[in-house]
Amino acid sequence: MSSTFGNKIRISIFGQSHGEGLGVVIDGLPAGKALDLPQIEAFLDRRAPGRGGAASSARRESDRPRILSGLFEGKTCGAPLCAVFENEDARPGDYEKTRDLPRPGHADYPAFVKYRGANDYRGGGHFSARLTLPLCFAGAVCLQFLSEKGVSVGAHLLSAGAVSDRSFDPLMRDESELLLPQKRRIPVLDEEKAEAFEALFEKTAAAGDSVGGVIECCVLGLPVGLGEPMFDGLENRISSAVFAVPAVKGIEFGAGFEAAKRFGSEINDPYGFKDGKIITKTNRSGGILGGLSTGMPLLFRAAIKPTSSIALAQETVNLKTNEAQTLEIKGRHDVCIAPRAVPCIEAAAAIAIADLML
Repeated sequence: MSSTFGNKIRISIFGQSHGEGLGVVIDGLPAGKALDLPQIEAFLDRRAPGRGGAASSARRESDRPRILSGLFEGKTCGAPLCAVFENEDARPGDYEKTRDLPRPGHADYPAFVKYRGANDYRGGGHFSARLTLPLCFAGAVCLQFLSEKGVSVGAHLLSAGAVSDRSFDPLMRDESELLLPQKRRIPVLDEEKAEAFEALFEKTAAAGDSVGGVIECCVLGLPVGLGEPMFDGLENRISSAVFAVPAVKGIEFGAGFEAAKRFGSEINDPYGFKDGKIITKTNRSGGILGGLSTGMPLLFRAAIKPTSSIALAQETVNLKTNEAQTLEIKGRHDVCIAPRAVPCIEAAAAIAIADLML
């Protein structure tokens, strides 16, 4: 079933970008667990417009969840947890002029064909990045459950265009570095890089263009052996959840595609013994072997494409007349979606891991 994820914990997301609202239903959560709603709201604020600096859209939404079910006296009660968000700053009229003009890079045309013209074209409808809001709510809930089991998840903007942050330590043992980017407006490890990212975003915006990026995510505290062969391996499940974020076009774990250029002697992680337990001395596998966690930090990177809506003129076709037409997109759009996608990637990873763990 589309827009639904999970086996033990079922996540179902609904709504459209410029409809009345959107939300999520989470089924299968353990009962009797208190939820820290202010902490969840703080997590949602990290994906809100304005946190990405010059890269961010001008759309402003409060993004405060209204809990319809699943909580009683502040704790999960065994019923499905349902949260809804109202669209308060929607401008559906912005898309009337482009109703018959599929926007390059968006899902407009394949959705038009698949749904025989009945698709919601306003801001991409159900295909919009706004649907990452309920995804983040579900992820924030899962993060609280994972925290009880000693598991923590963090991510940062590794690169955008030609600007790069430093990478996570693949042998990281302290979560202080893991959570550092969450405290910053531009989610980076090296705070000095934030200025370079800002300059890139401002230059790109002035040119009427957009730019992509790479997000690096790390998970600490996983037990050994988490995951199931063959289709429910840890990489499989995380990848499936991460691709729910609309702008994601690629993912790699550990050494990733770089491993294809190396010899086995350069890539294999030798085993050792430290502090009373077996570890690997390097972590080029990214903490996963055979789809199972190794007990080392889980490390992956997601490639985020440039925002498809740009101010520059683009070629398209009128769906009514089948004639070529030039399209200039107006409205409020991110120059780079990657900074705001950082918590979305964390949320996706948390959902996948919680589904395997809880």
